[in-house]
Amino acid sequence: MFAVVQTRGAIVEATHPFSVASAWPDGRVTVEGRDVTTAFRSAAKPFQLAVSLEALGDPPVSEAMLAVGAASHSAEPAHLEVVRLVLAQFGLSEGALRCGAHAPMHEPSAHAVLRAGGAFTDLHNNCSGKHAFMAAAARRGGLDADYRPADHPLQRANRAALEQAAGGAAQVATDGCGVPTFGFPLSGIARAWGHVAASMAAVEAAAATDATTARLGRIAWAMAKHPQLTSGTGRLDLDVVRASPEPITVKVGAMGLFCIALPRRRLALAVKVASGVAEALPAAVRWALERVGVSLRLPSPWPLCEVRSVAGLVAGEVAVRPLQP
Repeated sequence: MFAVVQTRGAIVEATHPFSVASAWPDGRVTVEGRDVTTAFRSAAKPFQLAVSLEALGDPPVSEAMLAVGAASHSAEPAHLEVVRLVLAQFGLSEGALRCGAHAPMHEPSAHAVLRAGGAFTDLHNNCSGKHAFMAAAARRGGLDADYRPADHPLQRANRAALEQAAGGAAQVATDGCGVPTFGFPLSGIARAWGHVAASMAAVEAAAATDATTARLGRIAWAMAKHPQLTSGTGRLDLDVVRASPEPITVKVGAMGLFCIALPRRRLALAVKVASGVAEALPAAVRWALERVGVSLRLPSPWPLCEVRSVAGLVAGEVAVRPLQP
């Protein structure tokens, strides 16, 4: 078992055990650490978007729209522009979104809204892209405009899709944006992301023989090609995609979950920090990728694995160490 250890000088300030589940091309799923059950949270967005696209009849949408539809975006201007395009394409207003308002994760964008005398709206929610597609799918199907309840047909379809991909029954809870989130063992989450990797490989080889594979593969490639839209400035998932020496699609969940698809290897990884502390993820993700032979071309030293003083001086590090019994 391994842990992310944060030090300040020689002092250990925090220890975060983590687990990694790997879904291999031959169908095996292995787990290093504990096969903990955790909520899928935002790492389920490619699957949720695929369900919405199917309900919409697979409309012609751009890669940018797909990337934002699967995003936990930072509400920078480019993100908001694309969400508005999604709403406009399906004849919806911002009032159709039911994800709740919060400040943009990108602080300069939040400050710009406040300086202009504006207010934060559902559009600024990091899940607004996913919700725009859900609202559109509900409208096209003549369903209740409040698409959030677990018994809504759209959410029942999301649950079925994720259970099929993960290979087991889900526990159901409420996500931060109000729609259901589904709990699975980490091995099931890795298995689901194995479908992402396999779908990407099939699409790249022009060998996607069914609509489900083609849909999921197209979404995942859009995420890989437009990581700035799926994530945001200065964030881990954006850095990982840009630093990878090979095609990669990644998605942060919440509470220390991070999912990875490597289409050329048909391999998927699901990383879970037991404490849920996001600051431990950079070291855990880099370690997990290095274990399967993917060395990220990151700036050295990488700021996300350093501890610095307010004045910018290096005071410690965040690194992976064997967990002592």
